[in-house]
Amino acid sequence: MIFRGRYDRARKLQQEKMQGRERAYDDDQLGSKLEKGDTAALIISAMITILPVALIALGVLALVGYLFVVR
Repeated sequence: MIFRGRYDRARKLQQEKMQGRERAYDDDQLGSKLEKGDTAALIISAMITILPVALIALGVLALVGYLFVVR
């Protein structure tokens, strides 16, 4: 690597700055921070995001299959 020294210094400085901070993925009690309706809201938002894309992909595949059978 060309700038190995600079990279190492920047990485060391970043680690020193982040030393006292708590990481979100290290928190074992993340589930207790969710409120009452958060799980349902997450599931509904995932369905709103994923379901239309999946239906369009399924429709395209069905159309391609139909065109291969009919023609």
